[in-house]
Amino acid sequence: MNNFPQEWNSGNGQKTSFEEILQIVKQHSKNNGTVYVGTDSFFIKDQCIFSNAICLYGADGQKGGRYFFVKKKVPKKAFSNLAIRMLKEAEETIEIAHVISEVDPATKLELHLDVSSADKKEKTSHLAKMLIGYVRGSGYECKVKPHAFAANSIADRHSK
Repeated sequence: MNNFPQEWNSGNGQKTSFEEILQIVKQHSKNNGTVYVGTDSFFIKDQCIFSNAICLYGADGQKGGRYFFVKKKVPKKAFSNLAIRMLKEAEETIEIAHVISEVDPATKLELHLDVSSADKKEKTSHLAKMLIGYVRGSGYECKVKPHAFAANSIADRHSK
């Protein structure tokens, strides 16, 4: 069905399956909630740690939010420059959104990119328009920093 690990973690550290998350997402969607998806990565020695996050917020009667994450290690040498790494983050975020959309096309999705907006002078700013175009061209709405909490806060916390 997808090439993501089947064992994920909930925000409180409990193990859960990707299939179970998809069922929780369906129920969240039925209750008018939005699903936010983001990815972040971080270099540690010769590894690049990728963390994907699925965040559930705004459902009828929901207090606070809920999230799930998974981490995986990829050899650092696979990412010769920042653009390749940021494209990989966007690609993984889009892939998760595609799986969610296949299971429940009615799910309201917002993808979060861990890049600064094009008008900033940050190291990822020059990539913002390309990555936003990639996500929108894939059929999804997206946000960038500082509004990209699924990538910039949740996934970031678990990539280190």
